[in-house]
Amino acid sequence: MWVLSRAHQRNFLLLWTKGLQKQGPLSAVVSQSASHHVSASLLLPQDITIKSVAKSRRRTSDTFTDQRKNVRSDDWQRQERSEQSGIWKKDSPEWQRRKGDSRVSSELRRLSLDDFPAEKEKMAGQNSTTNAREAPYEVVFGVAPCLLALTQGRRRARKLFVKDGEASHRASVLEVCEEAHQRGVRVQRISKKDLDKMSSGRVHQGVCLQASPLPYLIEDRDSPAPTGRDPPLWLVLEQVQDPMNLGAILRSAYFLGVDRVASSLRHSCPLSPVVSKASSGVMEVIGVYGYESLEDMLKVKVAWGWQVVGTVGAGGEEPPIPVTSCLDFRMTKPTVLLMGGEGKGLSRELLSLCQTLLTIPAGRELFPGVESLNVSVASGILLHALLSSRGSARR
Repeated sequence: MWVLSRAHQRNFLLLWTKGLQKQGPLSAVVSQSASHHVSASLLLPQDITIKSVAKSRRRTSDTFTDQRKNVRSDDWQRQERSEQSGIWKKDSPEWQRRKGDSRVSSELRRLSLDDFPAEKEKMAGQNSTTNAREAPYEVVFGVAPCLLALTQGRRRARKLFVKDGEASHRASVLEVCEEAHQRGVRVQRISKKDLDKMSSGRVHQGVCLQASPLPYLIEDRDSPAPTGRDPPLWLVLEQVQDPMNLGAILRSAYFLGVDRVASSLRHSCPLSPVVSKASSGVMEVIGVYGYESLEDMLKVKVAWGWQVVGTVGAGGEEPPIPVTSCLDFRMTKPTVLLMGGEGKGLSRELLSLCQTLLTIPAGRELFPGVESLNVSVASGILLHALLSSRGSARR
């Protein structure tokens, strides 16, 4: 057995290290392992035998074998996940296939989508499909609104909720349940507490219907003109914001026989379940049309020979337009009755298009501050007066 001096050991190490640098990439791992063992045997005074090195290699080999066994035991799980995500990886852009994609922030993902316009359009289409499938629903409450919403078929009914207990055996509630069964709408019995939450504490009469919203109708310009014997009467509402007032107006207009109800879309109350309940379900029956510009619509009607009639309260300033009592007015041609919203009344733009202003005479001397009526009450009185004059003019 030969022993090298320290100088010889250093020279030998330098020569051996230069030989390692000339080796290819395939033998890098083996060379590194050999370098460790040789340098350890040369630099340390301990006697490391070939047998101890073999034992270390056997331990490393056994550990590697155990790791492979563990990997094989989890192969079926990884294979299933990889098969499910294989198609997604093929169709995804490069930035989505990078490692750690699940932790990419939403802002970075959005910026990356800007670099892939085709993928951006694809994802936009998927989002629109998802939104279409998950259409918004609202809760209609009350016996009459729920029954008419089911029978008229203007909404997409999803589920009917009925109060559990004796209240569900009332004839009116049973009629709603029977109508729901006939139309394939699921009926579920729940507690009064849950119904109160669904209706936001309003009077639900033990019945709530989950259904799609009811939007304003859009006028069809190609629709045929009315062919009745009597001249038509349209009721046009400007910025009526109280849902209780709107519901009461719709109920009166339907009862008295108004041909159409229209409303401004801006700053006006939507056709909500509260409006449907206030109208006792009439909103589910009568079509309410919405207009972006009432002024443009009225100008078209005036050009077609319609007369536009506005309203004014008692005791106000004398307007430049003729004012007539509703009891003296006679409706002889197609007419549009304008009703302004709470507080402000009609706007100047619409007042300038009126040919006549109607007023409701008071039955007594009025105190200051109470010279006018609620818009829903005034609408009912004026509609009755106009429609009655239409019949008397025909006779």
